[in-house]
Amino acid sequence: MMEKEKKGEERKLTAAERRRKEHFEELKSGLERDGYTARNLTISVVRANLLALVLMLPFVILFLFWYVCVNDTLGEKLSQLQFLLMPVLIIVLMVAHELIHGLVWGCLANSGFKSIEFGMIWSALTPYCTCTEPLKRWQYILGSVMPTIALGFGLGIVAIYTKQDLLCYLSLLMILGGGGDFCIIIKLLRHRFKGEKIYCDHPYECGLVVFERDKRVN
Repeated sequence: MMEKEKKGEERKLTAAERRRKEHFEELKSGLERDGYTARNLTISVVRANLLALVLMLPFVILFLFWYVCVNDTLGEKLSQLQFLLMPVLIIVLMVAHELIHGLVWGCLANSGFKSIEFGMIWSALTPYCTCTEPLKRWQYILGSVMPTIALGFGLGIVAIYTKQDLLCYLSLLMILGGGGDFCIIIKLLRHRFKGEKIYCDHPYECGLVVFERDKRVN
């Protein structure tokens, strides 16, 4: 059993996570019989959140600077209604973030949306989306990055040119919220192997597992 999976069992898995784990272990065993080796590219939720602050801070500063250049100011007092709506909107956007993961991966996976599942890591108050079917490298990256592009960068551009402070604040939070996805993407891009590769989303941890096989293996 992989080291990261042992760590993952420190928290109690849900019934859905246990079922996905069993499915993943069957897939892993079959691929290993075919000569593949599993490489774990997961990251803990806590570490991902810490790295996200460092990784995404330059984007936050860039969008703040852009907003102020176009609109002169930022930080006008929100209305009482906006202040009350903000926590609700944050929750809605967090859910939308995971739905976009699922939408993109579901459109790309061979089994479609049957391969997509959602869940919640209650110990970290972190919702997640996972694809139970292997994906190509570009498919995994596209599904990972799209929520931040749409809800972070996209919403930020809308905020800049509609002069909406509330949208600006929300977009900055969504940029920060996409930091974990960017950490995984960077980890994936830094991983090098010249042989055959199969990319599988981890069934209950943050990240993925790459199965590798030398091209000379039949």
